[in-house]
Amino acid sequence: MTKPYSLEQYEQRYSVAGRWKLIAGKTDNLSQVVVIPAYAEKNLLFSTLVSLARNEPTSLDYSFVLCVVNCKQNSPPEVRNNNQLTLHYLQALVCKKGLGHLQLDRDLKEILQLIADSGLRLGYVDASTEGSAIPAKEGGVGMARKLGMDMALCMLSKGTSPRKIICNLDADTLVQSNYLAAVKQCFTGKAKAAVVAYEHQEPLIDEERAAIYCYEIFLRYWILGLKYTGSPYAFHSIGSTMICSTDAYLDVRGMNRREAGEDFYFLNKLKKIGDISYIKNTCVFPSARASQRVPFGTGKRIQRFLNHEQEEYLLYDPQIFEILAQWLRVMENSFYCNEDDIMRQAVLIHPLLTSFLTDCGFLQAWKNIRRNVKNGASLRYHLHCWFDGFQTLKLINYLSREFYPPVNMFTAVRCILQMQEMKAPDCVWAADHPGLDRQKIIVQYLRHIT
Repeated sequence: MTKPYSLEQYEQRYSVAGRWKLIAGKTDNLSQVVVIPAYAEKNLLFSTLVSLARNEPTSLDYSFVLCVVNCKQNSPPEVRNNNQLTLHYLQALVCKKGLGHLQLDRDLKEILQLIADSGLRLGYVDASTEGSAIPAKEGGVGMARKLGMDMALCMLSKGTSPRKIICNLDADTLVQSNYLAAVKQCFTGKAKAAVVAYEHQEPLIDEERAAIYCYEIFLRYWILGLKYTGSPYAFHSIGSTMICSTDAYLDVRGMNRREAGEDFYFLNKLKKIGDISYIKNTCVFPSARASQRVPFGTGKRIQRFLNHEQEEYLLYDPQIFEILAQWLRVMENSFYCNEDDIMRQAVLIHPLLTSFLTDCGFLQAWKNIRRNVKNGASLRYHLHCWFDGFQTLKLINYLSREFYPPVNMFTAVRCILQMQEMKAPDCVWAADHPGLDRQKIIVQYLRHIT
């Protein structure tokens, strides 16, 4: 991957920040910027800002929070109206006009006052009103994140801090009071990118609790499976947990504009330039609400569960991860092998593996990789750049579709834990469909080990 030669080159070729205006107070002496896209979020954004405002005053001094209030040019009127109120409240906070002129209920007034009285350094971008909305073909959370991250890059470039950090958060995601400090601590070393530990907020309604438990087990089972295989892509891919240095942001040519899955693809690129650190001494708390905003992701999955559209208590067959583990071992120890040698080993692992490798162009990819490496370490690096998180997902889906259909969720969890000889709470082994209380214990255990 070739990086831009400079910040100036990035701004000329890739940045979208120049198309919008930043509304903010002082932006000097910053070392980290938290980017928060907000799409019809007037009811949740300010609670998130309060959670940030409750961080230590010393952390607030070097941190800035940038809200990107956004919608597409063809978004419905109710979204624009919601955004207009959000912008109205943000303007009062940023311009320090006081809150007396705003028509607010008591709870919202109290929340806004807490933000106003804190040392939170706050700014916003209006990508919503007429003439400022994101073009329909570009719109979505990826573009909103990109706008904010490009602007954060520009802001941080003017400072003198040796480590400049861009954090991602969502408007419905709360943070702990040590969030800003924990992020800075992680990046005092050589970290280029990181994800923060997360736990979904717990709904009060049982069916919604069941939905988020089910989804979080799915997410954490994926990590357990990839860890078993030895894949370097065994990290969480959740937008509100992503953090990177400005240098890393330049290295991967910035955020993509995808309407969904932008977090997965961005972290996939970051992994190719360095390790993804895991910040476990703080936690973020994404919302567990249902949503139809994007084609997939948390909101869509919760909505699907609540609509009873399909059987949800299913996971990838653990045998798929065994196949992947064997394939990765072959691939990583193939310095003296040609493509025919590798394909002979692949068919012994599983005949479908050779079909997949042929279809995805492995033979030509191997020739290209082999031509440019001089030792085993270099070979492993280039192989994992080719067989990346996306290729891994494609192989797992291919095997699931063609030979290993999904299996009972709790059976799969038991099996993947046994494969790794891991101890677990008794309720993990108890039933194929435990009650909610036991599911909560399982989720808490998986949070601990992933």
